[in-house]
Amino acid sequence: MVALVPAEAHGDERGALLSFIEAQRAALRRAVLGLTEEQAASRPTASELSLSGLLKHAAEAELNWLRLAQQRPNDRRRSPETWAEGFRLSGDETIPGVLAFWDGVVKELEDFIRTVPSLDDTFPLPEAPWFPKDGRVSVRWMALHLVQEFGRHAGHADIIRECLDGRTSFELIEMEAGREA
Repeated sequence: MVALVPAEAHGDERGALLSFIEAQRAALRRAVLGLTEEQAASRPTASELSLSGLLKHAAEAELNWLRLAQQRPNDRRRSPETWAEGFRLSGDETIPGVLAFWDGVVKELEDFIRTVPSLDDTFPLPEAPWFPKDGRVSVRWMALHLVQEFGRHAGHADIIRECLDGRTSFELIEMEAGREA
């Protein structure tokens, strides 16, 4: 069986954080294995969530956190009016396109975390009731938040996938490894 959490990339805190982020990303990405675009866009539960929408949301959320940490503008940042669009593919968007976009974000985030002077470095957040009251978080906090965010959505993806065809996360791990469960 393939490991659910990869070995630490460098045997240090940064490597461990990146490994846990990647494990949760991989669970989300794995949820669409073997599905058509239509299946991945379907909403088989009472929720508005779909697998392809979760992929798009996770990719955009990761980019948003990266841009906040870099203190750079984000042209994909969602407003309250466009929030729902971040949870569904539209126009000519496809799963391979979303995954390719996400691959670029992943590389950029990993480079950032590996090269930031300290995981204790902080950055400001926009004012919102769900952010810490002091309005600042560390790079370490951001990395842990991404583990939490992706883990939450990987759980959503597990439920949606099981509703679609009964496949569990363990079966998908075996499928990804080229072995049927």
